[in-house]
Amino acid sequence: MSIDLGPFVSEYQGHLVAGVDEVGRGPLAGDVVTAAVILDPENPIDGLNDSKKLTEKKRNALFDEIQEKALSWAIARASVAEIDDINILQASLLAMKRAVEALDVQPEHVLVDGNKIPKWHYRAEAVVKGDGRVACIGAASILAKVTRDREMEAFDKEYPGYGFAGHKGYPTKVHMEAVERLGVCPIHRRSYAPIKAKLEQIELF
Repeated sequence: MSIDLGPFVSEYQGHLVAGVDEVGRGPLAGDVVTAAVILDPENPIDGLNDSKKLTEKKRNALFDEIQEKALSWAIARASVAEIDDINILQASLLAMKRAVEALDVQPEHVLVDGNKIPKWHYRAEAVVKGDGRVACIGAASILAKVTRDREMEAFDKEYPGYGFAGHKGYPTKVHMEAVERLGVCPIHRRSYAPIKAKLEQIELF
């Protein structure tokens, strides 16, 4: 599926437009990871799309190509502690803000996946399902997902038995059975209901 700036192309053509996306709002474990990307119109990248619609092999190939060809890109995050402290929505917005601020080329406009925009000074708008409609957001979703997936694979070795390499922290049956069997580990989000319930259960005994 070929995607571009769609309805935004005429308004923002010639401007430095950054796309921003996050990965990891739903998992019970790990950081929420964001990326910001300003694509180079003189150096197009074929095959950009919502990272969830691409194969792992294609994502990994595009991950390298985006970093090579984009005018600017940055990856940022909010930690498990920050998620537990300010909630996942605010942590996601904070991580998005960090990603845009980390760009070495400052954008003239920012397109944010979803329906909310961080509090910042940039001209910006939210684009619902933007990762499948807007090329620079699709590129950001790929950088964020590949980064987070690789981190969860590393955590699988650090915390064996939870299956992080497979479910990436999402609340699958395998994950919940592992939590029941092994307990809560340091990368679990303690404010999330299933983890909070497990901790409360432990406190009762």
